[in-house]
Amino acid sequence: MFTPDFPRAQPSDLGYQTKQEHFHVEGVDDLIIRSLLDNQQFHDPLGLALHLGISSATWPLFGLLWPSGSRLAERMALRPVNPQERILEIGCGLALSSLVGHRRGAHMTASDCHPETAHFLLENLRLNGLAPMDYRHGQWGAQPQIQNTDIALTGRFNLIMGSDILYERDEEGTLARFIDNHAAPAAEVWVVDPNRGNRAHFNRNMAALGFALHEVLLDRPATAGRMGPAGLLGQAAYKGRMLTYTRP
Repeated sequence: MFTPDFPRAQPSDLGYQTKQEHFHVEGVDDLIIRSLLDNQQFHDPLGLALHLGISSATWPLFGLLWPSGSRLAERMALRPVNPQERILEIGCGLALSSLVGHRRGAHMTASDCHPETAHFLLENLRLNGLAPMDYRHGQWGAQPQIQNTDIALTGRFNLIMGSDILYERDEEGTLARFIDNHAAPAAEVWVVDPNRGNRAHFNRNMAALGFALHEVLLDRPATAGRMGPAGLLGQAAYKGRMLTYTRP
């Protein structure tokens, strides 16, 4: 659910425009989120994103709020907080789920491969008055060398989660191996998939690594929502799946 602040478009010295919105996640206080103005934004003068395999067409995708990310954030809002548990969000984009968990006191690490992700995360932490949160560069598939190796993703986590990350068939199991490399021996994995059609390969690859699957259909009709600062906040219809993989 969105409600815009004003002014809507925020000028940027970095070559792209942004907007700022209040975002409602059921069960927690609203978050203020700065995102790209639209999916037409692009700015990669030094070719940093291109070096990491991010084309001009896919460049803005990290900086938008997506419905699957909202579903993941809603589940994160309901998870009991265990300070000893390490949680990793992969392909985090604007890191909505990580922000929800971080504000509730969970030990969060957000990760993505986009060179602008850390800047947006820092700004959204500031807008919400939150303490610093761990961010790492995490990229599966081909591994181009990043300039700052100090932020490379390392370590193992009790819970690994991601939304709309099954955007390729990945017959070779690259994503599953990436998850396995960062999963604790007894780990849980959450994936929200908007029915992109690539689950079968991923499920087989996860099973080969010892993960059992529990699948729940997500089928939500559009709703009128609640009243917010800018009027009535609605929720668009959503169809997808919550995939939970566990390895005891």
